[in-house]
Amino acid sequence: MQNLLEDLDRGDGALAIRQADLDFFRIGENLATTPGKVVFQNEIMQLIQYAPTTEEVARRPLLIFPPWINKFYILDMQPANSFIRWMVDQGRTVFVVSWVNPGPELRHKTFEDYIRQGLFEALDAVNRATGEETVDAIGYCIGGTMLATGLALMAKRGDERVKSATFFTAQTDFSEAGDLLLFDDDAQLEAIEKQMDAAGGGLEGRAMATTFNMLRSNDLIWSFVIDNYMKGKPPAKFDLLYWNSDATRMPKGVHLFYLREFYQKNRLAKGGMTIDGELISLADVKIPVFMQAGETDHIAPAKSVYNSAKLFGGPDHSSVTYMLAGSGHIAGVINPPSKNKYHHSINPALPEKMEEWVAGAEKHPGSWWRYWMDWLDNVSPGRVRA
Repeated sequence: MQNLLEDLDRGDGALAIRQADLDFFRIGENLATTPGKVVFQNEIMQLIQYAPTTEEVARRPLLIFPPWINKFYILDMQPANSFIRWMVDQGRTVFVVSWVNPGPELRHKTFEDYIRQGLFEALDAVNRATGEETVDAIGYCIGGTMLATGLALMAKRGDERVKSATFFTAQTDFSEAGDLLLFDDDAQLEAIEKQMDAAGGGLEGRAMATTFNMLRSNDLIWSFVIDNYMKGKPPAKFDLLYWNSDATRMPKGVHLFYLREFYQKNRLAKGGMTIDGELISLADVKIPVFMQAGETDHIAPAKSVYNSAKLFGGPDHSSVTYMLAGSGHIAGVINPPSKNKYHHSINPALPEKMEEWVAGAEKHPGSWWRYWMDWLDNVSPGRVRA
């Protein structure tokens, strides 16, 4: 009963179920501890550059765009499972965008603003920090959708600053986007818009987190109802679930564009999306592309990511690599080699249907990170002093 009352109080009358011990973790103390500093900021993001740990590094910097639905430190939880720390140790100069948690003053920001101020201004800042004119880029979830859209715009304009792109559980074709398609009809979108207007022009992070939790309610709702309220257990000290509870708001204009133009109308996949006055197509993106998907991903289903992979690189898709990791949207990505968990399947071909790809794939035990690093080293050669 005490746990229940505390969660009701914390949610201002709504039930805000604790998934983890919210007092145990401290950002910068026992989470997000890889040394780095903010080298640039504007009104929608800060750009963090991480300190090198090797004497030499790859010539081309690595620029990462996490989702703006959650905090960036999913990629830098604790030293043992930090993707960022692992990448620095592999000799990469790593930059990560940390998106703002927007208030009402940013309610009119658009998806195009996130491309201009998020992608393009980050590219400019990396150039100022390193002197390098090109980067390798990573986009995670909606950060990947933004990156792909930006790359199509850059291809249309002949902007070649991004030389390779890796996508973590990111969609560009939403025709088979799973259970989230339940929320894309006009009545639902009008209700979400009213909810955002009432909240000052943004979607509260807790609302989106609840939606995602409902997609896996046995794991992310009812297990905690049983443990917290029926058994009276204290919340677990679990870094991933702490991060899952640390959601952020989204500006109204950005979120409605995402839901209407991508989920509802699927314009990018259909070649009908106009960004900054340009009609764009992912077929124009001919740089090396690596698409990672998770077998049990309920937010970006593996088949949806496969369909997305087939949009890049023109008719033969020769520049595209698709890889299927064990587990889901988070654990399928954050799977360091030292843990020796799960598995990953590889197949250099990209046939018409995913079922054909699976039939011809080779399954390997453990993390996919080293396989991807070999791919990155191949498309991003050259070394310089750190």
